[in-house]
Amino acid sequence: MVRGKDVALSLLTVGAAAAVGYLFRSGRGRNDGKPRADVGARVVSEVPAEAAVVDVSSRRLAALPAVLEVVSRALEADEEGWQQVNLEADDAWQVVDAVRGSAPYYQGDGTAYNGIYVRCDDRVVVVDAIGWARVPEPFQ
Repeated sequence: MVRGKDVALSLLTVGAAAAVGYLFRSGRGRNDGKPRADVGARVVSEVPAEAAVVDVSSRRLAALPAVLEVVSRALEADEEGWQQVNLEADDAWQVVDAVRGSAPYYQGDGTAYNGIYVRCDDRVVVVDAIGWARVPEPFQ
């Protein structure tokens, strides 16, 4: 009797592991290892003294992909929560590099948000980007 329970428990464990493996593998086909980037923005009430503030009409700002769209979303939401635009393409990390490499990017000491501070009329929005990629096969 005890042996039957051990076998049943082993089969249940192996079956669960197989199901989880199948789900991970089937989810992998959606992304195909393409890099992803999230460009996020939020309305802020305070701007760090060392941070440069860029006007929303700046041409350099408009040249950064998804930045104006996410600024618009943050202003519409009008709350201190992050709004984001997701990009999934081979050059998605270039967007992250462009945002973080832009001249007015503020890299703080942990007391304020990192990013580009953008003035929109009487409000200020901070914009930042992160990127990642799903590795299609595990490293050996």
